[in-house]
Amino acid sequence: MYLGQPPICHNVVVNNAEHNELVDTIRDWAKALGFQDIGFTGIELNEHEAYLQKWLDAGYHGTMDWMDRHGTKRSRPSELVPGTCTVISCRMDYQPEAKDAWQVLDTSDKGFVSRYALGRDYHKIIRSRLSKLADRIRSELGSGDFRAFVDSAPVLERAIAEQSGLGWIAKNTMLINESAGSYFFLGEIYTDIPLPRSEPKQEKHCGSCSACLTACPTDAFVGPFVLDARRCISYLTIEHEGSIAEELREKMGNRIYGCDDCQLVCPWNKFAAISNEADFAPRWDLDNPNLVELFSWTEVEFLDRLQGSPIRRIGYEKWLRNIAVALGNAETSPEILQALKSREHHASSLVREHVTWALSQHG
Repeated sequence: MYLGQPPICHNVVVNNAEHNELVDTIRDWAKALGFQDIGFTGIELNEHEAYLQKWLDAGYHGTMDWMDRHGTKRSRPSELVPGTCTVISCRMDYQPEAKDAWQVLDTSDKGFVSRYALGRDYHKIIRSRLSKLADRIRSELGSGDFRAFVDSAPVLERAIAEQSGLGWIAKNTMLINESAGSYFFLGEIYTDIPLPRSEPKQEKHCGSCSACLTACPTDAFVGPFVLDARRCISYLTIEHEGSIAEELREKMGNRIYGCDDCQLVCPWNKFAAISNEADFAPRWDLDNPNLVELFSWTEVEFLDRLQGSPIRRIGYEKWLRNIAVALGNAETSPEILQALKSREHHASSLVREHVTWALSQHG
């Protein structure tokens, strides 16, 4: 929906009819590239900037110092990319055909990997598609500056997506789309081309539902719409570099990379579609892996088998740390005890610490 004449911030000036026709054309191009939806917004994120600063001031970002490092560039697109006056937000479904998540979580000798990370690294896939879309728009107009981002710069992607009409930021802080749930990736194109803005989401359709808040294994939600990342299993298994607090280890269960619980219980995800992107399909049986087998991987095997996977970036040491915690929470068996004992004298003190804890869990 066109909300009025956008600002002229580039030497390419077209009238309203041409703007709307171009937007429709861009939507068609985006869908041809595998995006399920796109939206357009300006650069004013004032409300979201205030929320972000309050969240950072509370220390909820933990050791993710990069969240604060770039100052207002994260909430002010024109500071990150001077001249920006339009942001194009794109959505791509990722839910693959995979083993039932609850069944994996209920099988203690299996490891749970967040569904977004079962296949190839989405960063490269989506950035490539966004670049192609930007090139096509530039070619159509004959000029214009475009920058594509996928978790690669200080960008408030969910705030931008909400203002672009792609969904609302829910109580679990995820973006939810009323016809697609929350199993999707977001990517952005910053441009100095003025384009009509999409109708932003004005309402949050969570109602009185609090399923996501109560389902969190580690009680990471301070309240609706507020996540303390320091207790979030996704943060603990991916971003956190050091020792995992003992009080949280048992609560992590068999989650070895990320956590989907707040999405698994969300009623809106009954509308989530299965992705037809082959690159998001599970590799190495990561949708239902055996913990003992994963723990036996050498560093060379870890690097080789997870080549092109988002998991690879956490490194081998954290990989073993995470699996050691899961093995400590598993039902006792000779195979699990043997696997843990095989790493008792590992070169990494971090791994040794979590192996020792895991063995103590088995008495």
